[in-house]
Amino acid sequence: MIDPNCSIMVVDDARFSSAMIGRTLERTGFKNIRYATSALQALDELERRPASILIADWLMPEMDGLELTSRVRQLDEASNHFTYVLLLTAKEGADALEEAFDRQVDDFIHKSAMNEQLPPRIFAAQRMSSIQNKLLRQNQLLLENNQQLRSRNLVDALTGLGNGRYMLKKLKQSIKQVHERDQAVCVLVIEIKEPDRIANKYNKAILDEVIRGVGRRLSQLVRPMDTVSRLQPTQFAAITTLPNLHHCSSGSFKRIHEGINLKAFKTSAGFISVQATTLLCGVDARQGTIDAKEMLLWLQEQSGCLVDNNRILECEFRPGRAS
Repeated sequence: MIDPNCSIMVVDDARFSSAMIGRTLERTGFKNIRYATSALQALDELERRPASILIADWLMPEMDGLELTSRVRQLDEASNHFTYVLLLTAKEGADALEEAFDRQVDDFIHKSAMNEQLPPRIFAAQRMSSIQNKLLRQNQLLLENNQQLRSRNLVDALTGLGNGRYMLKKLKQSIKQVHERDQAVCVLVIEIKEPDRIANKYNKAILDEVIRGVGRRLSQLVRPMDTVSRLQPTQFAAITTLPNLHHCSSGSFKRIHEGINLKAFKTSAGFISVQATTLLCGVDARQGTIDAKEMLLWLQEQSGCLVDNNRILECEFRPGRAS
């Protein structure tokens, strides 16, 4: 069912093309349509009032559709919102498709087929945007209502994620599951380096914004069933259960490492980049009895010693190694 008030932003430097898109949307039944003639204008508008769907030309001067998509994702991250991004392009082939989806574009339409394909694609976009934003609102309610967990000291007050005690509890459960189901558990420890550089250049409040941003992004980058916690002021951890240790490799988590190191975080002082090291460790039933507390403490110590943020460091944990 069409929601005529669904907020749609059309971005195209060619006014004739924008007018054609607008007429198609209006004939379909949509009324809440805004227009921008450049990516920068669109970002300014979206920062003031988000849209449910963004329709943009792939090739535009100053900033193309892919870069616009990346910037929109940063705005979404900061405002707890989801924008469905649909690009219009004349490009053909699997390479274009792969490039678009790798940059978090949700869909794209060839300009030659726009009149036929735009209405059904917009219907699908409206449904997806509605579902995603409903989930985000529900998640926000869960975060706001976790006072009970706070009273048990399992939640990190700054980020709303689990704290070290919560992570230890989840790691114990995961290790138990490994033995019961003959699977593997993989732990990722992410350490934000040189936090004082950010605090000294800006202030402690801005550093807190960055830390919250790191927590939000990690939660978005992992799978829904994975666990993310903040262990220390600048140290995070994620737990994932996998079929076997073969899947616990740096290549499997490259997207998470790059998502923290290569994409800036939006704060009230502007976009701020961080440098983070990533330590990866996996265990399975073949390694015998694993003490979760010993393993977590050892990983925290190892992570604190890392200095290379250009790659994920894989390590092997053996019982009795913790100091």
